[in-house]
Amino acid sequence: MDGEGEDASKVIHVKFVTKLYPPFKAPVSSVVIPSNVTRLGLSSIVNSLLTLEKPEAFDFLIDGELIRMSLEQFLLAKGISAERTLEIEYIRAVAPRKEEKPSLHDDWVSAVDGSSPRFILTGCYDGLGRIWSSPGSCTHILEGHTGAISSVASVNSQGGESVTVATASKDRTLRLFKVDTAESGDSTTRVRAYKILRGHKASVQSVVAEKHGSMVCSSSWDCTINLWNTDESESELSVSGKKRKGNNQAEEAQLEGEAVTTFVGHTQCVSSVVWPEEDVIYSCSWDHSVRRWDVPTGKDTLNLYCGKALNTVDVGGEGSALVAGGGSDPVLRVWDPRKPGTSAPVFQFSSHSSWISACKWHESSWFHLLSASYDGKIMLWDLRTAWPLSVIDTHKDKVLCADWWKGDSVVSGGADSNLRISSGISIS
Repeated sequence: MDGEGEDASKVIHVKFVTKLYPPFKAPVSSVVIPSNVTRLGLSSIVNSLLTLEKPEAFDFLIDGELIRMSLEQFLLAKGISAERTLEIEYIRAVAPRKEEKPSLHDDWVSAVDGSSPRFILTGCYDGLGRIWSSPGSCTHILEGHTGAISSVASVNSQGGESVTVATASKDRTLRLFKVDTAESGDSTTRVRAYKILRGHKASVQSVVAEKHGSMVCSSSWDCTINLWNTDESESELSVSGKKRKGNNQAEEAQLEGEAVTTFVGHTQCVSSVVWPEEDVIYSCSWDHSVRRWDVPTGKDTLNLYCGKALNTVDVGGEGSALVAGGGSDPVLRVWDPRKPGTSAPVFQFSSHSSWISACKWHESSWFHLLSASYDGKIMLWDLRTAWPLSVIDTHKDKVLCADWWKGDSVVSGGADSNLRISSGISIS
């Protein structure tokens, strides 16, 4: 046990408490443990108290903060007296318990969306979107782009079996697809877009769907942000509909849509957009800023500057109000816009060794988020400690995209041309 060592003669009285249900609930009684015990040692002690058939990994908190050093060092750093009986809360460790079979693509996997529990959506440098019902099982291929896909999004993915999918590409367009996810069979269904969205003057870098609606928002290397309708209106068909021939297919009508609104303000590539509330959109840019936009007026109501080109932004955490971002250095930054008078991050995490390509808050937790990096790693974070809870390093090259899936899995893609799924992650 980790408790053995030169200071093993020093002991501390502790009581282990938890919000977990049986069989993870230990007897609430005081025990004596070595003072120099670390997290692994504490986990061994709790496992012995629980008498589990299969050992479980746990994390530990004192006064709401995760322990990431020896117990004695932690108490000294926090000025907590070891004279009294300490109450230590334990939770299941946030780490993947299973790595699923990787799903190979024909080129780099540049985009992933895990918002639907029924499927995973990916975008690839071969210009194709793909829908996966399970690891290795591609049910639909979304075709039509003439350039690499840079971003993908499901529109109203929690609804029925028919789902709308938006893809953004380096060919300067977005495409909208209707997919019936209930279709079954051994073969993969190829789907062409019902609508092409044109208007950006450079590569489209990011697309996001309105949370409870039918619009999508895109951002581009042309420094603009566009809003688009996803509906199929007869007027658009009669005015803009064009007859196109698919490969060995009968002629089909393909709508073309124009942007409803354009937001202007960024001075470099707008690399990522998120749409957390009906009237609020956040964007980040290579101009070193994160901006908050008021949708009805198109005005930016908040500017956060970090001195680095930014690749990714997401909003979540406490009150769904914290802004996480990363880019051209290894630092994941978290801002709290509710704190007036300062644009300094409230948290900075610095364990990556290269640029950050993606970050994503967990949907149901105030504390947990992930980051992906060109260093080939995905890190799982908890705001209650400065060290990563877990490092996923199954990719063999740069990680270009990552998302949560079904609450307990991380889906990711990268320059190794694989979609990878790390599952069995317990978020308390």
